[in-house]
Amino acid sequence: MVNFIYNDSLQLKAGNALLTADLVVPEHAKGLVIFSHGSGSSRLSSRNRFVAEHLQRSRFATMLFDLLTEEEDQRQENRFDIALLTTRLIDAVTWAQQSDYTKDLHIGLFGASTGAASALSAAAALGGDIIGAVVSRGGRPDLAGEVLPDVQSPTLLIVGGLDEEVLDLNKWAQDRLQCLKDLEIVPDATHLFEEPGALEMAAQLATDWFRKYLEPGKQHPLRER
Repeated sequence: MVNFIYNDSLQLKAGNALLTADLVVPEHAKGLVIFSHGSGSSRLSSRNRFVAEHLQRSRFATMLFDLLTEEEDQRQENRFDIALLTTRLIDAVTWAQQSDYTKDLHIGLFGASTGAASALSAAAALGGDIIGAVVSRGGRPDLAGEVLPDVQSPTLLIVGGLDEEVLDLNKWAQDRLQCLKDLEIVPDATHLFEEPGALEMAAQLATDWFRKYLEPGKQHPLRER
C-alpha cells in the first residue's frame, strides 16, 4: 500500500497567470513526473490521470496542471502555441524545484498529443541535468522539430500501431533526436489508446522508462553512442 505525504490541488504561478495543479507525492517518492496535456484537454484528462495513478503506485510523484487559464483556453490559437505552453511547463518545473515536497526529486516530463511538443521543448531548454527523462504518448514531437537535436534527456515515444499518421511523425522525430531514445508501438491501438489493454500497456511502458532514468542513483549517457 502506498501512503501519500501530499495529495491535493494548489495554485501555480506562471508568469502573470495563476494555474490550478493537482500534486500527489507518495512517501519515499522515486521522482516527480510533470504532465503536459494535449490541446483541448486539461489536468482532468482521464487518460493522463490513469497514467499518473499507475506511476503513483510505483512511488512516483505526479503533477497535472492546466497549462492555460479558462480565459486563455477560449482562444484556439493558445492551445497550439507551443512557445507559450513550453514557458508554462518550465514555470512548473521551477516551482517543483523550490517546493518542499518536490525539491529533492528528479524530474521527468510526460506529454500527450501536442503536449509532447512542449515537453520536449522544455527538456531542450532546461537540459539533461534538470529533466531526467521524457515520455510522449500519442504525441506530436514533430511540432518541436527545430529543438529536437537539443534534447539531452532520455526520450521514449509511445504510439498506437493503428495511429499511422502520428506514427510516421514520431519516426521522423526519432530520427532527429540525438539523445538516448526509443520508440514503442502499442499493437492495434489507435490515437486515444481506447482499445482494451492499450492504455495499460502505455502506462507500464512510461513507468518502466521513468523507473530506469529517474530513480536516485540512476545514471545515463546524455548522448546516444
